Amino acid sequence: MTIIQAEQIMLTDPKHERKPHDDRYAMGSAYVNGEYCGVHEAAVPLLDMGFAHADAAYDVVTVSKGQFFRLQDHLDRIDASCDKFLLTNPHSQAETAEILTNLVKLSGLQDAYVWWSVTRGFMPKDRGSMDFECRFYAYVTPYSFIAHDDQRSQGLDVMISEKFIRIPEGSVDPTAKNFHWMDMKMAMAEAILSGQDWSVLTDDQGFLTECPGSNIFFINDGELYTPDSGCLEGVTRKTVFDLAEQAGIPCHIQKVHKDLLLGADEAFMTSSAGGIMPINSVNGQVLGGVQGPGELSSKLHNLYWEKRWQGWLGTAVDYAGPVNI
Repeated sequence: MTIIQAEQIMLTDPKHERKPHDDRYAMGSAYVNGEYCGVHEAAVPLLDMGFAHADAAYDVVTVSKGQFFRLQDHLDRIDASCDKFLLTNPHSQAETAEILTNLVKLSGLQDAYVWWSVTRGFMPKDRGSMDFECRFYAYVTPYSFIAHDDQRSQGLDVMISEKFIRIPEGSVDPTAKNFHWMDMKMAMAEAILSGQDWSVLTDDQGFLTECPGSNIFFINDGELYTPDSGCLEGVTRKTVFDLAEQAGIPCHIQKVHKDLLLGADEAFMTSSAGGIMPINSVNGQVLGGVQGPGELSSKLHNLYWEKRWQGWLGTAVDYAGPVNI
């Protein structure tokens, strides 16, 4: 099955063409604690603990063909992340949605990567108190792909990290989207230096958790498997559950050892930054004995983009309406 060339379609299809916008927002738009600006002008104070201590929660939603995908799910998730980290978003869900929508409209982008964060802010004078004033930052840039068209068409070559494990759940809750990425960054460096495209991390017992910035799935005998813990509850992961149910593909959410991935028929990663990304090989072993994306991985990949562009679970952006700034 041919993989839909989503990146090329975004770049060439007139239905995805960028809307008129001020030159100030040519690179993208940003919102920094109450002010809109070009993304190149945005900055975070050095004393903000989100910068100094990774003391923050964040989220990413994407826009394609002028529609947010599963915006409410992302708004709910960052609220949950803030609750887990004892952070207070200074904006309600409705206000957050308005800011994000304004940023997309200012940029004119119909295919966009939309990022926002709630940080702890500055250290209070009384260091023994929880009297913080949390801060809000957001930006919009062109849609970003973890894996480009050719990589998704060929399938990614990944490795299970040998040197690094995922930060334990008892240290940093992985279901709260956070900045504690050094385990994933070092595992990515390990993979790249080994000639691989991406990394997969396990816990200290060898059970799969997630990949840097993405969830992991594999397929055996026509059935899907994905870890039930140690990973972000990804919105694209949730979308795969929905697509699998619609397609009649059984899906198992459970503890899975890395050896099962090595012996899988197919596998793929999922992320808002790229959707569904088929895997070709793990640790140099071609899955299913056939080069390239597997049949079910390709089917789910294409369904994801077809249904998104048909408006499934989308929130349309009114580019012609006024921007309230």
